[in-house]
Amino acid sequence: MTASDHYNDTTIKFLGDFWGDGYMSPGGPKEVARVLEGLDLNDFSVLDIGCGSGQITIELVQQHGAKHVTGIDVEDTVVAATNKRVSDLDLTKNIEIRKVNPGPLPFDDNTFDLVFSKDSIIHIPDKEALAIEAFRVTQSGGYFAAADWLISHDGEPSKEMAEYISAEDLDFAMASPARYQAAMEKAGFINVQLTSRNAWYSEVASEELKRFIGHERESWDIKFGKDFMSEQEEIWEKLVFVLVSGEHCPHHIRAQKPL
Repeated sequence: MTASDHYNDTTIKFLGDFWGDGYMSPGGPKEVARVLEGLDLNDFSVLDIGCGSGQITIELVQQHGAKHVTGIDVEDTVVAATNKRVSDLDLTKNIEIRKVNPGPLPFDDNTFDLVFSKDSIIHIPDKEALAIEAFRVTQSGGYFAAADWLISHDGEPSKEMAEYISAEDLDFAMASPARYQAAMEKAGFINVQLTSRNAWYSEVASEELKRFIGHERESWDIKFGKDFMSEQEEIWEKLVFVLVSGEHCPHHIRAQKPL
């Protein structure tokens, strides 16, 4: 992940208004539950890679029963926001938030029962190195469960996808499902499963785009500025195009470390 703070206070607050307080990616609690479907997190020690502003990290404890969650991110702004959220809820015994530098994970081997991430690995260019590190810090028999934004193919993106990535300006490093599968298996994971969420988010994002001309827009223009909101609307237009084309294909990724 890159160390630059792309997610400033304005962006964090807008995404919270748009996707729900504390959320920096779509789907809310229902999508988090889908990522974790079939897993019992009771007594689990969890690593949350790219914890963002922290709502999902908190839900892993409050809604899914994790014993302890360590949330990591590379950006000062979101780490500060998450630490405040955790402190306000008096969850510091159950949740630790750490700023980390890009590169190897700063944890011992076999530390976590679950390595989790929600739409954050897109910022990590080296998927192979990430898979190796996730495998290393996962306990034997433990799990990897993530959602991420993928591109449907290897090689250069289309003109439309390149324009969308450029408009986001968030250091997106998309990989194909085939590359993810190979990276996880080479790292040593078994039972690797990738599930496309393209159809779901194509529909959702199309509905999201309508909100930019809906009743919320006037208040958003006042709260965040007309220029900022115009930029967001343009990003969503480009996003919807590459989702509908199928080139942008969000996935859920699940795997297990052998006993």
